[in-house]
Amino acid sequence: MTDAALPFRFALPVANEDIDHMGHVNNAVYLKWVQAAVVGHWAKLATPQEFAEHLWIALRHEIDYRKPAFVDDNIVANVVLDSVRGARAWYSTFIMRGEEVIAEVKSTWCCIDAETKTPVRIARDIVTRFFER
Repeated sequence: MTDAALPFRFALPVANEDIDHMGHVNNAVYLKWVQAAVVGHWAKLATPQEFAEHLWIALRHEIDYRKPAFVDDNIVANVVLDSVRGARAWYSTFIMRGEEVIAEVKSTWCCIDAETKTPVRIARDIVTRFFER
């Protein structure tokens, strides 16, 4: 698939423990947010059986931090599935405060079988569901 899927919005709470010694959300928290948002996207599109049978592991993250986030901010991740090939999926995740992009994350994920923990090709009917308009 070459056309990006429609964005998926995922609310991201900012907890007091997310704040570091500099008074803003620690950079490592962004990885936790991306994980939650991508898995949330999968949970929305997968059937309960597909969700139980497949897990996603991150292979790569590339993060551009633009502005800091703070404890009272309303943060949302806009998740866009860019493409799927075999067992891999490429995502763009935009961490937003209102209309402002505070971080942009490009990530690569691998779908694995929940039982065997080995990579598994994503079925064509599932891929199609991701890209329905």
